[in-house]
Amino acid sequence: MRKKSLALNAFLNSFRSVLNILFPLITFPYVSRKLNVTGIGIYNFSSSIVSYFLLIAALGIGTYAVREGAKYRDDKEKIQQFSSEVFTINICSTIVSYLLLFICLLIFSKLHNYISCILIFSLQIFFTTIGTEWIYQIYEDYTYITVRSIIFQIISIILLFAFVRSSHDFLKYAAITVFSAVGSNVLNFVHARQYCKVHLVFHFNWKIHLIPILIIFGANIANMIYVNSDITLLGLMKNNYVVGIYSVSSKVYQIVKTLISAILIVTVPRLAMLFGKHRMKEYKNILVNLSNVLVLLALPASTGLFMLAREVVLIISGPNYLRSINSLQILCFAYIFSILAWILSDCVLIPAKREKYILRSMSVSALLNIVINLLLIPSWNENAAAFSTVLAEMCMFVINYHYSKDLVKDVFVSKTLLHTFVSSVIGCIGIVVVCILCNYGFQSLIIKTVFSVIFSVIMYGAILILLKNKFAVSMMNKAKMILKDKL
Repeated sequence: MRKKSLALNAFLNSFRSVLNILFPLITFPYVSRKLNVTGIGIYNFSSSIVSYFLLIAALGIGTYAVREGAKYRDDKEKIQQFSSEVFTINICSTIVSYLLLFICLLIFSKLHNYISCILIFSLQIFFTTIGTEWIYQIYEDYTYITVRSIIFQIISIILLFAFVRSSHDFLKYAAITVFSAVGSNVLNFVHARQYCKVHLVFHFNWKIHLIPILIIFGANIANMIYVNSDITLLGLMKNNYVVGIYSVSSKVYQIVKTLISAILIVTVPRLAMLFGKHRMKEYKNILVNLSNVLVLLALPASTGLFMLAREVVLIISGPNYLRSINSLQILCFAYIFSILAWILSDCVLIPAKREKYILRSMSVSALLNIVINLLLIPSWNENAAAFSTVLAEMCMFVINYHYSKDLVKDVFVSKTLLHTFVSSVIGCIGIVVVCILCNYGFQSLIIKTVFSVIFSVIMYGAILILLKNKFAVSMMNKAKMILKDKL
């Protein structure tokens, strides 16, 4: 198979992430004003409930399939058999997921008020399964996924503005959200046949797949608990208004995190392949570059968002959601821990087949998150949810590092990463100064925000170049070469 450029894949996946970000970024300001805080609360609470059943259907199949499938992708017969076996397990878990969902809807009266919205969101369970996106990750085919995303995001935006017009249209909003994923997944299933023809098979050694899948699944459950328990507990302990307020800060936090992690996601299949074939020198080189680049991105992103939290909330959701500023600023402290923990789990522990340690770190983090939420939500409301997320991300990073330090100590405890961290912190001081000056210099909300971002990027980049950060210099040289070729 022709080797695909990591830089190109990173660009395409970043572009796809931007599209996924633009959909809520374009639609959320419109929707939050049309549906009001309560409508947004119902929408997000229903989505958070279904997310647990999406997790049950998915098991740990996506992560496992990418790790193991990357080793077979050059053998047509092996990858077809492997993919069919994994897909069969996925179909079985999907059936179990639906059964559990319907039982919960019957038993828990609290959910009866949300049943219509939950059922709409539940369509994602089946279509995510048949989407088999892990096949495209195995083959690093981000071109197709990007083109597909463009088409369905545009259609979804058109449908949104056409049908969501009042505070009673939250069900329509849910349906449109589901449509953007459903259509893509149907096309995924059809298009995947060019790589391998996936079909149901039942006579194979289930145990060889199930044991590692279930370990990863356990870790994913713990991860989902500390990601979604905030909104779930706010919905159960408070009300839809508080959920709606926190949904804004949580949405912005996830948008920025998704954009930063786009580089990480496309690197996972390559790292899994290199580790599986014991090509450790190449593996370490990519890991060093990945860790340093993500630190260079995560720190300024968190700093800039902290400084512009008020402007971001006003632009995205309007003055009715100003209360979400504090929780958004608290969440900004989670970025660096979240990204570093993600590198250690997906790029180190998973390829090294140490998923049982990820289960431990996720479980401890999830338990910590729930305990803090239960203790602090009654008095701190949405700020407690944000604070618990920061501590959970920090906890997961520390534990992941403990279980992977024999593999990454030379990467994480190195002069290179320390220099990158220090230069990034100095650059972030420049961002703070720029944002303060722009706040005094501009009255218009939009102009202030735009110039704050532009000048912050220029200031940050200039400081990194002056400090001779080799990763920043490398990125600048690549940009110059691209511009030179175009001109």
